[in-house]
Amino acid sequence: MRTTELLCAFFLLCATGGILAFLAPQRRLPLVLAVVGSLAAAVLLVVSGILLVSAAEFHAALWPLLNLGTLKVGVDHLSAFFLFVTALVYLPVSIFSGAYLEKYLNHYSLRHLSALYHALFASIVLVLMANDVISFLVAWEFMSIASYLLVNYEFERPESSRAGYVMLAMSEGGTIAVAIAFILIAVAAGSLDFATMQSSTLGLSGPLRTAIFLLSFFGFAVKAGLVPLNSWLPLAHPVAPTNVSALLSAVIVNLGIYGIVRVNLDLAPTTGAAHGLFVLVVGSISALIGILYATIQTEMKRLLAHSTIENMGIVTAGIGAAMVFVAMGHQVVGAIALIAALYHLANHSVYKALLFLGTGAVEGGTGTRDLDLLGGINRHMPWTSGFFLVGVLSIAALPPFNGFVSEWLTLQTVLRSAELASTPIKIAFAICGALLALTAGLAVTCFVKVFAMGFLGLPRSTGAEKATEAGLGVRAPLAILAALCILLGLLPTYVIPVIDRAAAPLTHARATGALVPPFFVSNTPQQDQLPPAFLSEFHDLGAMVGRGFVPGRGLVVLHRGEERNPVIFAMSTSYMTAGFVFILGAIFVVFRALTRYRRLTRGPTWDGGLRKLTPAVTYTATGFSNPVRVIFDAVLRPAASEESTEAIAGHFRVAIKREYTEVHIIDRFILQPPINALRTLAMLARRMQVGHVNAYAAYVLIAILVVLIVGVSAF
Repeated sequence: MRTTELLCAFFLLCATGGILAFLAPQRRLPLVLAVVGSLAAAVLLVVSGILLVSAAEFHAALWPLLNLGTLKVGVDHLSAFFLFVTALVYLPVSIFSGAYLEKYLNHYSLRHLSALYHALFASIVLVLMANDVISFLVAWEFMSIASYLLVNYEFERPESSRAGYVMLAMSEGGTIAVAIAFILIAVAAGSLDFATMQSSTLGLSGPLRTAIFLLSFFGFAVKAGLVPLNSWLPLAHPVAPTNVSALLSAVIVNLGIYGIVRVNLDLAPTTGAAHGLFVLVVGSISALIGILYATIQTEMKRLLAHSTIENMGIVTAGIGAAMVFVAMGHQVVGAIALIAALYHLANHSVYKALLFLGTGAVEGGTGTRDLDLLGGINRHMPWTSGFFLVGVLSIAALPPFNGFVSEWLTLQTVLRSAELASTPIKIAFAICGALLALTAGLAVTCFVKVFAMGFLGLPRSTGAEKATEAGLGVRAPLAILAALCILLGLLPTYVIPVIDRAAAPLTHARATGALVPPFFVSNTPQQDQLPPAFLSEFHDLGAMVGRGFVPGRGLVVLHRGEERNPVIFAMSTSYMTAGFVFILGAIFVVFRALTRYRRLTRGPTWDGGLRKLTPAVTYTATGFSNPVRVIFDAVLRPAASEESTEAIAGHFRVAIKREYTEVHIIDRFILQPPINALRTLAMLARRMQVGHVNAYAAYVLIAILVVLIVGVSAF
């Protein structure tokens, strides 16, 4: 079937889902949404996969729009990659929705949610397919409005309305900035068509290119959730339905990254290192601030929202590094950095969708998302706990899961700044590398807390004590996403060449040959270029184990340097996993052999001399994260309020209650100062309201005199 027919089938399925939302019985709508949404995602997965791995591209003209040109759509390798990731998330989320949405029956209209769900899917695809400014902005607006309405689905809750309003207001502000950037490019190119813009922006002046960069970067940074434009994310995720939260974090934020890459690496590519360095710094700061606030959260969806900020920061840092390396003539290293960024984006989409859907399963089985009220649910929800653990290990970037591969590759690429000639840029890279390394360490702390406090230990509430396992309709999508986390981690040498197809046109260099040596390929020019000593050394290390029956170039991710430094970095999660399995198997065999000669006895766990270990004396999520809160108090700085009950003439306090209110660092230093200034002006203006007509007449007279004086001075 041709690409055009598959894309038409996708949009027809989305339209069918929207129509059935108003025709099918409401009790059947969860099943209808699951079936139609899954079919649409499967079709998109096929067509985007074909376009991604083949040399073909899709382009089509729609219809002329007055004298503004012709509306066009198309799919190149970059948009095919984002379409593939979108479909990869939408498929399990649609399956999950079939079981999850039953909770809203007789409470809210599932007709509206189902129609908006399919409308959002279609608008996301249109954003990624748009090949002119008008199509892009129209599709972007539809996507923003559909997202807002889905976040505000539970409209009876005040927090839902507030979160939706903040999200929409910030999104519209970002859209205005993006529209101005597009107008500047279009005026310089003399066309609204993306293809014409690509070939007409080489002569942009420095100030104009900087203006386009800043407008487009901050405009799209709103959707990506980057600091300081991330306020909507922690508000929207906790109030949105769980399937919508998964889409917000695993799909919608990707569109912000797509916009940044499309404009600043494709339509109007930057020519100097300053812009890329700015992106690198913003990404590194976003990553650190995101994980700091995630670590101190106890509400699971809010924690995952802050974690999204962290991961988008890592992706953005990789893009910034790529921009710097390309601008300074290191195209291959720039291609590696961009591959690392796009790889991490795909990984984040998969494991964040898994964690959000897992959170929905936990809430359905226990009635709460508060880590301080959970604990011990792995005994009652073993399948959910196992799948959630895969997501936790992946997002914590532990080998051999997918998060490890992309974060490791990003950090290794940042270290390549040693090859750059500029000392200030080297220092900036070193600082950003330290921030990203600290982020990685805090991520482990954060998600150890999530699993240990939420799933292990003793139950700290009735809901946790009586937890029930999720049904098959919930476990199946969790299993799909967990399997993807494992595959993306074990097979990076198969993933990198695919992503390289999307990155190469932007960096003007291919990185597959630099990252995946052809160890498994015999008698080819590629392998003939590898020195015999190099092949011999890696043969002795086992890098060619599997050659002859495992397809592909090999199982080792390795970047080669010069003759004096032949290996800059190397890694293989495939061989690493084989080693882990061998070691664990050997330990098991030895343990079983020893137990044959010595009888084991089971007894109660020692509890420090207490008669009974109760949940009240165990660690909570709040207690676990308290050291981070103390160490980073200068950043977090919560507002504390204290209430106490006094006795005996005020000399003793018999009850003390302290509450800490989170005041985000962005609110304190960026949003709050102008708000305070406006309040001060408002208070000054309020003093003018004296209630006397004579005073108001004097105000009018003074205003007229000022206007006359200014007018006379002007002439």
